[in-house]
Amino acid sequence: MRGRWREYGPPSLPVPLAAALGAFAEHGYHGTSVRDIAARAQLSVPGLYHHYPSKQSLLQGLLELTMLDLQQRCRQAVAEAGPDPVDQFDAIVESLLRFHMFRQEQAFIGSSEIRSIDDEYRATYVGYRDEVQRMLDDIIVAGVDRGDFTTDSPKGAGRAIATMCVGVSTWYRDDGELSADELIAQNLHYARAIVGS
Repeated sequence: MRGRWREYGPPSLPVPLAAALGAFAEHGYHGTSVRDIAARAQLSVPGLYHHYPSKQSLLQGLLELTMLDLQQRCRQAVAEAGPDPVDQFDAIVESLLRFHMFRQEQAFIGSSEIRSIDDEYRATYVGYRDEVQRMLDDIIVAGVDRGDFTTDSPKGAGRAIATMCVGVSTWYRDDGELSADELIAQNLHYARAIVGS
C-alpha cells in the first residue's frame, strides 16, 4: 500500500526489547541493569536470559530492528517518489524526519549508545547507518548531475542533512508549537537550501 512509510503506530517490539528501550532511554545503557529490564518485562532474570542472553544482546536486538525499519521506510519512500531526484530527495528527507520524530526513543538510543556497542556488532550497525547515508548522498549527486541542486559538496550536504534529521529525535514534541507536517515542511525547506535547490 502506497504511503505506508509515513504511518506510525506504537512500536511493535518484543516485550524484552520494549522493556530495554524504556530503561535505556531513562537511564542509559550503562545505567541500566538486567534486573531492571527483567522487572519492566515482567520476567525473571533467567526468563529474560532465555530470550536474550545478555544486556548487550538486548541493545543489539533493539538497534537491529530500529535500523531495518528505517532502511525499509526510506527505500519505500524513494521507490514511490519515482525517478526524479528532487522528488526522491523530498521523500527521503521526509522519511528521515518522520522516523526521528515518531520513533524518537529508538532513534535516540541508536545515536547516543553507539559507544556502548561491542566491537563485533559495531561494523554491522555502522553499515546499516552508512547505507541510509549513501541513499541520500546518491540522490543528491543525481540532482547535481541534472542541474537540480547546486551544492559543490554533495557528501558534505548529505551529512549536514542527515545530522539535522537525526537531531530531531532530541527535541521534537508532539504537543509543540508546530504540527508534525509543519515541522517537516520547515525542515525540508532547510534541507533544500543546503543542497542549493
